[in-house]
Amino acid sequence: MTSYAKSPEGLSIAYESVGQGEPVLLVHGFASSRAQNWRATGWYEALTGAGRRVIAMDCRGHGESDKPTDPALYDYMLMAGDVLTVLGAAGTGRADIMGYSMGGHLGLIVLMERPEVLRRLVVGGVGETYLHGVSRSRFAIADALLEPDASRITDSVQKSFRAFADQPGKDRNALAACMRGERKAYPAGELALSTRPSLIVCGENDMISGPPGRLAAALHDGRAVTIPGRDHMSAVGDKRTKDAVLAFLAEPE
Repeated sequence: MTSYAKSPEGLSIAYESVGQGEPVLLVHGFASSRAQNWRATGWYEALTGAGRRVIAMDCRGHGESDKPTDPALYDYMLMAGDVLTVLGAAGTGRADIMGYSMGGHLGLIVLMERPEVLRRLVVGGVGETYLHGVSRSRFAIADALLEPDASRITDSVQKSFRAFADQPGKDRNALAACMRGERKAYPAGELALSTRPSLIVCGENDMISGPPGRLAAALHDGRAVTIPGRDHMSAVGDKRTKDAVLAFLAEPE
């Protein structure tokens, strides 16, 4: 059942809670949703089966949440604030957080800015390229999302983003605004000051994230897992990803 939290900007942020036990907050990737990223890939079943409570949110611009079209409302610091808002609305002051791709970026902000709300962090689909800093290629992707004639898009990355955003129920205007929003990435020297255990998981063939090792090594207590034969889209639902994450979350404090 969908519940809604209210952001400081007045946006409705959709989330749901299933299962009982220690909470895990799930934060999906760009142009996805809690249903597509987590429920459809078997994560609800895997986590509740391990005795965990799942709190899964739809980021602003996605799923059942409000979808503004002002890029200023997609600043990653504001979007990370939505993670905290959902935690509060769900009645938990501290949880494990797992984010994929965009959600992993937001999880890293929570790790660095509000570690007291976080027990352990899982970051999927974010790896070495994070350490290269914020890329401006997102602006070309945003333009591709709004291109009236999709057949005119020739760049393979832009075409893949457009095809994903063209799926039913998605708002390309909101997604383009999200892609143009202000990003936040921490350099390695700052990541070394992190204080919570973190697991970085990437597919072996993920050209978007790059390998996980250097990002994990930059964190104070980070470890890396590579999923053989998987790319950015296929690693999230892989059984080996689930096994690695469940083992990590089960470790005692």
